[in-house]
Amino acid sequence: MNKAFTKETDADDEDEFPAPRLSASGKNYITPEGYERLRLELLDLIDKERPKVVDIVHWAASNGDRSENGDYLYGKKRLREIDRRIRFLTQRLEIAEITDPGIHYGNDQVFFGATVTYADDQGHERTVTILGVDEAISAMGQISWISPVAHALLKARKGDEVTLVTPQGTQLLEVLKVDYPKAGRAVGKG
Repeated sequence: MNKAFTKETDADDEDEFPAPRLSASGKNYITPEGYERLRLELLDLIDKERPKVVDIVHWAASNGDRSENGDYLYGKKRLREIDRRIRFLTQRLEIAEITDPGIHYGNDQVFFGATVTYADDQGHERTVTILGVDEAISAMGQISWISPVAHALLKARKGDEVTLVTPQGTQLLEVLKVDYPKAGRAVGKG
């Protein structure tokens, strides 16, 4: 049977990578900066990227045989990826609960949006910023508020020792410093 008459399966629309999980409460906390970054990505996909790919697919389809047309096949695949990302971003933004960490500026207790410096049992210091699951970038020292480390640190104060349970055993973490951005300042950038 000719490929032109086969229906793409629903499996083609399945996400390769599952969405980051939410907390047991179903909350999707995000900073104003994180929300804006996701919103701008969504608008860019809708207004620029998708129309550009649609034009390429349309042009490639007009060239004839689609079964061996690389531009057409790649374009259709890219279009599915873009549509999948648009659906994902739309769903995540709809359930997002924007939380401004700047309201805690000057506080020494750990809440969402805090930048925390802590020391482990061996005295190794680490600084992390606790952010939403859709905005945390581990390479930048950002962790999700539902991660085990964040769970251990949340609600602790400077000077407190908290217990972190890991597969390798239990660790004791000492909170050395707690910082929040001033209202209107980007989170995790200073």
